[in-house]
Amino acid sequence: MFHEVRFPARLSFGSSGGPERLTEVVELANGFEERNTPWADSRRRYDAGVGVRSLDDMAALIAFFEARRARLHGFRWKDWADWHSGVPSEGVRPGDQVIGVGDGVRVEWPLAKTYRSGAHDYVRTISKPVEGTVRIALADDELREGDHWTVDVATGLVTFLSPPEDGAEVTAGFEFDVPVRFDTDALQVTAAGFEAGEVPSVPVVEIRA
Repeated sequence: MFHEVRFPARLSFGSSGGPERLTEVVELANGFEERNTPWADSRRRYDAGVGVRSLDDMAALIAFFEARRARLHGFRWKDWADWHSGVPSEGVRPGDQVIGVGDGVRVEWPLAKTYRSGAHDYVRTISKPVEGTVRIALADDELREGDHWTVDVATGLVTFLSPPEDGAEVTAGFEFDVPVRFDTDALQVTAAGFEAGEVPSVPVVEIRA
């Protein structure tokens, strides 16, 4: 089960973590190697304990951990290094990401973010946009939410009230969270250790939601 609640942003700020991929490497007898991956998408991992700076923070962490029943329930996580559709120095704009092209029939598109370097790119589906931050444009004209489109913030699916015309580019801007769960069933904390400068390690891992 997934809880549509965000891990306290003040605790995730300063946390360590980022994308992970699984690459299988086979070294051949001639010195060459073959590389393959069973994962189509990357998976993110974080340490939720790094942002804990006080005993009040520790109490908030414990409360959140208990309410999620440890690894049982997923939740939202703000990745401070990658949390919206554009570049970090700019705000959300409706033309940040191309999410589709109209054909006169289709009315639904999932939000997505494209990571591009050189001639290659990776398209990441965004399933947990932040409510109130999504902006949509059609052929460079921004459209009003409710009048022209709606978005399900639990899935990231954008629905147009009428199908965009054939060839019209659908673009979007948005803030988003990462769907995650705790990757441990136990918190190892002591007040004495924390006051001495130690913080707990609390692993968090991305899930498909």
